[in-house]
Amino acid sequence: MGLLIDTSAVVALERETTSWEAVLESLGNEPVAVPAIVYAELLAGVQLADTPARADARRAKIEAVVTRAPIVEFEAGAATRWATVFAQLHRAGSLIPTNDLTVAATALHLGFGILVGPTGEAHFRRVPELRVEVLRA
Repeated sequence: MGLLIDTSAVVALERETTSWEAVLESLGNEPVAVPAIVYAELLAGVQLADTPARADARRAKIEAVVTRAPIVEFEAGAATRWATVFAQLHRAGSLIPTNDLTVAATALHLGFGILVGPTGEAHFRRVPELRVEVLRA
């Protein structure tokens, strides 16, 4: 088992004094990774920062995460899971945002769960068989 780190977890930690090192240490030996789409969202946050200091702080948080958690690509196996989960959620009338569906499908493909921020879990819980862990900073 392992955990993919969702954007909501990184955003939550931006507002906290807890370091990524402490969070990752609390997970013990559980493997962690960052989906490529989450990395892209985080980089967009750097680009959209309202001050250079905030952009630098965000960039530093991202670097702290990706030094310990490799970036995983969205590949064919994850795409197949994406299509299956999309169809399930569509039939149930319960679609979730596309980027989050990509994160969920990648996690399911890898046999991982997802680490989310304190307010980022509700729609992930709609995905069948997906383990969702909430960040406790």
